[in-house]
Amino acid sequence: MTNNETKYILALDLGTTGNRAIIFNREGEIVGQNYKELTQHYPQPGWLEHDALEICQDTLSVLEQVLQKTNITAKEIAAIGLTVQRETCLLWDKTTGKPLHKAIVWQDRRTAPMCRQLKEEGKAKEIEQRTGLILDPYFSATKLAWLINWVKEHKPDTNFDNVIAGTVDTWMLWNLTGGKVHATDHSNASRTMLMNLDTGNWDETLLDLFNIPAHIMPEIKPSMGIFGHTDAELFGLEIPITAIFGDQQAALFAHGCSRPGLLKCTYGTGSFLIVQAGHDVMRSPNGLLSTVAWTKDKSTNYALEGAIFTTGASIQWLRDGIKLINSAAETEDICNQVKDTNGVYFVPALSGLGAPHWDMSARGLFLGITGGVQREHMVRAVLEAIAYQVKEVVEAINKDSDLSVARLKVDGGASQNNFLMQFQADALGVPIERPVVLDATAQGAAFGAGLAVGYWDDYDQLIVNRKIDRIFEPGNNAPAVQENFLTWAKAVQRAKQWIED
Repeated sequence: MTNNETKYILALDLGTTGNRAIIFNREGEIVGQNYKELTQHYPQPGWLEHDALEICQDTLSVLEQVLQKTNITAKEIAAIGLTVQRETCLLWDKTTGKPLHKAIVWQDRRTAPMCRQLKEEGKAKEIEQRTGLILDPYFSATKLAWLINWVKEHKPDTNFDNVIAGTVDTWMLWNLTGGKVHATDHSNASRTMLMNLDTGNWDETLLDLFNIPAHIMPEIKPSMGIFGHTDAELFGLEIPITAIFGDQQAALFAHGCSRPGLLKCTYGTGSFLIVQAGHDVMRSPNGLLSTVAWTKDKSTNYALEGAIFTTGASIQWLRDGIKLINSAAETEDICNQVKDTNGVYFVPALSGLGAPHWDMSARGLFLGITGGVQREHMVRAVLEAIAYQVKEVVEAINKDSDLSVARLKVDGGASQNNFLMQFQADALGVPIERPVVLDATAQGAAFGAGLAVGYWDDYDQLIVNRKIDRIFEPGNNAPAVQENFLTWAKAVQRAKQWIED
């Protein structure tokens, strides 16, 4: 499907904090990228929204800018791969192309009362059995139900025959194709709490439970394959869109975690650990999610995931919220200025606690503050907490699997922090492998898109060619770090069930 003129693969990485366009060459290396930060809207405590029109406009903007900056033409792009923040969802009018409300972001907790009610009605076990997911506001189902109710109340003249729904991938695919394609892939659909994990289709029982009309939902397609082509008016020609992944599944694909037991952690707005489960659904009794890793043709790869809500978001809060730092980059030096946290522990439950606790009512806290505690101790406590959250999930994975985690592959913005990565190695007692290309989500989408059109023909060779930046081995401080984990775990218990019903 490629020709002599196509030299590159374009990946669009639409994240929680910003949107990025990255161009990859045949060696799987980055030749150019552009990024724009996304406005975060907080209408009420615990609520978070994105302007879907801003996502669309910014995506097209960074795409055009990266082509200009690299002097690459649209006809040199063999295919586009799309990877997105998962669970964030919206409704829009297919006749006008306009959203009916801002998109509700995955971190948003407004539907916690709905989840509690469903639990009281005894629905949690059935939902988990059908979807592999814990009943929680994190997922799209209750968000879509809330949006539908809001539209019916505030825009009663809306004709629901013209309303369609989707996560960010569906919204962007619809816009890139000029409104021709309303679809998603299995990896994103599996995060909505509306897809039956065994059949790979929308679950009619759950659609009825959440009062979501089936006709507004997108078609579910394999993660790798032809989704559609860009509207010729956008770039002067049609470019095939041949891969869509949820961001965490894309990173798993980029790391080469295609065999059962291989594990990666992405340190982004949250931390997400995914272990490859192979071609059979793996269920967890320890608070992990069963999910689709990716699909191709008739083949499905599954995974177990530990979703941690607050990682980079807690560092962003240090910068923008309480203004203890000026930039994320300076946290490494700040942490190294003190030998420990001086007894301070931080629980990053700014949006509740995800895996393995799943406590919607937990809230963040600092414990152990005394008169000798300084700014540096508090900043270090926040970074240590990031590593300890990951340790909790790795322990859950070890309980669920016959194989203990022997190595952790990492990516994402916070993985650049050498202090954090060394502390992570010490906390886990296993090596941490950091690649040169930390934009693994985008790289995974690019790999999928390129393989789907024959730009690349050997996935295993692509993985072999990836360059490793550094291996962090557990050091002399590991015993102390692991002992302090026990105290941190006590702090977590103090943070749980803070908000009363």
